[in-house]
Amino acid sequence: MIGRLAGTLIAKHPPQIVVDVHGVGYELDVPMSTLYQLPATGAEVALLTHLLVREDAHQLYGFFTEGERTLFRKLLKISGVGARTALAVLSGMSVGDVKAAVSQQDSGRFTRVPGIGKKTAERLLLELKDKLDIAVVSVQSEASTAGSDVVNALLALGYNDREAQFAIKHLDAGLTVTEGIRQALKVLSKA
Repeated sequence: MIGRLAGTLIAKHPPQIVVDVHGVGYELDVPMSTLYQLPATGAEVALLTHLLVREDAHQLYGFFTEGERTLFRKLLKISGVGARTALAVLSGMSVGDVKAAVSQQDSGRFTRVPGIGKKTAERLLLELKDKLDIAVVSVQSEASTAGSDVVNALLALGYNDREAQFAIKHLDAGLTVTEGIRQALKVLSKA
């Protein structure tokens, strides 16, 4: 099993990258969350990997953090979820977003990811409920009900989960939902 690669990033063709490791170019499929964190081509990079062996192919997947790789592996164990779907989930949601969605049993967050329908979202919620450590997330989400209302409002306005979470991080504490939405929209207009 190939667990980690370190070398020179020589090409980016989303969702695929090529890393040169001592003269051997490894093609890796990466989620968008990892792609955004990569340096420019020609720079040194180290990625955690997961090798998927099938009858017709050996595919290598790269991740910037251990949390992404762990979630990818847990997603692969779910019936009906393949590598492409797992990458889509990681591209559309952060690990924290997935944990929050599972703790709140919010299938709507999953259905916003391209390629995830209602049935798959429900299956993800059911299967991940016991596999993820969500105790900390549920305590945080209860403490920030207004924040989740602001996130839901931003999602309804067409912003993606990442943008909404970015805006939430920049809000002052103790705002009402209406004030939070206004302030979040100002943050997003400046970003």
